[in-house]
Amino acid sequence: MISSAHFHPMMVHFPIAIITVGFLFDLASLFLKKYSWIIKTGYWLEIIGMAGTILAFGTGYFLTSPMEGEAGLIRDKHELFATLTLITIILATLFRIVINHLGKDETQLKYVSLGLFFLAMAFISITGYFGGTLVIDYMIGL
Repeated sequence: MISSAHFHPMMVHFPIAIITVGFLFDLASLFLKKYSWIIKTGYWLEIIGMAGTILAFGTGYFLTSPMEGEAGLIRDKHELFATLTLITIILATLFRIVINHLGKDETQLKYVSLGLFFLAMAFISITGYFGGTLVIDYMIGL
């Protein structure tokens, strides 16, 4: 039987993968400028990754239980980086949507956008590490 606590682990893998691949598409677009589909793919993956991050964050925040002891400390770190990921990916995506809408996506602002996207990818990787530690080392959710 699936409990509501299972929704978080079911959701988290998508934004991790989508944000990472989206960032790699954006990075590749810096070197493969003649392929406009690469930058468009990175753009849409960033938007989809943001939506997935909101969903994953919500399921973790509202549907999981508090923990005590060492596992609780790891969960606190996991939650901190999840919050940083959420804030960063929302800011990065909104910034990118604005510069895209204004036609400024081929100016120096694209590097600011790429930097924010990288930061979101780094935060989501750290978040995933702590989430994996909870599952593997503390058997949370098993």
